[in-house]
Amino acid sequence: MSEPIRIMLVDDHRLFRDGLRLLLSADPRFLVTGEAASGEEFLLLGTEADVVFMDIDMPGMGGVEATRRGLERWPELKVIALSMHGEQEFYLPMVEAGAKGFLLKDSDFAQVAAAAEKVAAGGTFFSRELVPSLVEAMHRGGEAHGVEPLSDRETEVLPLVCEGLSNHEIAGRLFISKRTVDKHRANILAKTGCRNTASLVLYAVKHNLIKI
Repeated sequence: MSEPIRIMLVDDHRLFRDGLRLLLSADPRFLVTGEAASGEEFLLLGTEADVVFMDIDMPGMGGVEATRRGLERWPELKVIALSMHGEQEFYLPMVEAGAKGFLLKDSDFAQVAAAAEKVAAGGTFFSRELVPSLVEAMHRGGEAHGVEPLSDRETEVLPLVCEGLSNHEIAGRLFISKRTVDKHRANILAKTGCRNTASLVLYAVKHNLIKI
């Protein structure tokens, strides 16, 4: 049996943390290794978790700043943002800060588990209910604008990037060199105006290039 995915919970609502911890702890795939009630506490405690569930809206330092600062300290940090309805103005900043996934707080546990597993494996995960508002927020943020069309090869590379595959893995899948994949990935980001894989996923969804 593989090692359980280590998870840290960052949320200012104790009851929510307690409930999510109980659900995760009852599943052998997961191990809750830490909790924090604020962005400041999260940065103070540090983390060796594989995945951090991060509330967006917290008193003091919110999830956006905590994610940004966390990734500056721990570049391999993998954050899944947690949100209630009505917080669309925070979605795009969380993508730009480096979050790899988004979940509504009323998501069922199957979605929570799927998000943790996919993000821990290097992919991205977006609650289906959030996709329309995420794409709308990205459009308002100015990233989804008219761009130069992708080449045929870039169109092949795009969905593999969105799956979270490394350039080396993509090279093996398409039987091309890693250096060629490096170039295609850079071209895709430049053409779409996206800053990272999460924003690229939203771009691809908006333009019907992939389905999630």
